[in-house]
Amino acid sequence: MKQTKQIYGTDFPVILAPMAGITDLPFRLLCKEQGCDVMVTEMISAKALYYGNKNTIPLLQTEKEEQPLGVQIFGSDPELMGQMAHKLEEQKFAFIDINMGCPVPKIVNNHEGSALMLQPELAGQIVKAVSEAVSLPVTVKFRLGFDDDRKNAVSFARILENNGAAAVAVHGRTREQYYSGTADWDMIRQVKENVSIPVIANGDVFSGEDALAIREQTGCDGIMVGRGAKGNPWIFREIRAALDGKPIPDRPEPEEVIAMILRHAELSIHYKGEFTGIREMRKHTAWYTAGMRGASKLRDAVNQVSNYEQLKALFG
Repeated sequence: MKQTKQIYGTDFPVILAPMAGITDLPFRLLCKEQGCDVMVTEMISAKALYYGNKNTIPLLQTEKEEQPLGVQIFGSDPELMGQMAHKLEEQKFAFIDINMGCPVPKIVNNHEGSALMLQPELAGQIVKAVSEAVSLPVTVKFRLGFDDDRKNAVSFARILENNGAAAVAVHGRTREQYYSGTADWDMIRQVKENVSIPVIANGDVFSGEDALAIREQTGCDGIMVGRGAKGNPWIFREIRAALDGKPIPDRPEPEEVIAMILRHAELSIHYKGEFTGIREMRKHTAWYTAGMRGASKLRDAVNQVSNYEQLKALFG
């Protein structure tokens, strides 16, 4: 679809989903190297941006190698969202993404994230305000609905389209499901059939085979990978091969996993300093080594390291 290429730079993009505390600059660079087409920053609060919260500054750090890169913002005040989107436009992002799917209680209780699915009219006003404030494409990520009794993804998508959304990404679960159960790809298909803008499918893509299946079942214009990328940037080379009709590469051997962990650590230290960088690698190392022999013992050891040399020595 031509419009998909205009937004994401490719006809059928494979996108890394924004995940708080996970998809930072170092991890995004690794995913890009493995074949990810498009990425999005971790979600940024419009209020925090307005008040100059120092914690938002690292979230906006980017490198040219990441392009095309979107910036994701969240909030519930249309005027403020528009103002902050306009402020971000000068930072050379490819598009503005609005989070209307985050299920975390502190976000939802503030009437943000997936809580906006309970207020479709307000959601439309936010999209309109942001669209009118920027020249960039505006995309929205949301869920099937708030709970099983209020699955309104189809009508919600129509409202967003009518208010200026250039594309939508749909996670095939409700807010109440969080990440439990199975993603409902069929409802993503229904969204695709009822709007004319590109629809990106998200939910339960953990392999190249899953990518083929979700494309076939939903008729989507692109695929967004979230939890399937945790500790597994290689998923993008697998998906790329599958979509191109090529043999899907084998999962990496332990030696390749170790090399990736150390490279990730080096990048994390480069951008965040050794104190923060090494401590943030603790969770990533747990994901990288899940299922490997001795993983539990290794996780315990990694939780004690405080510098790169100690981390490297664990894999010596």
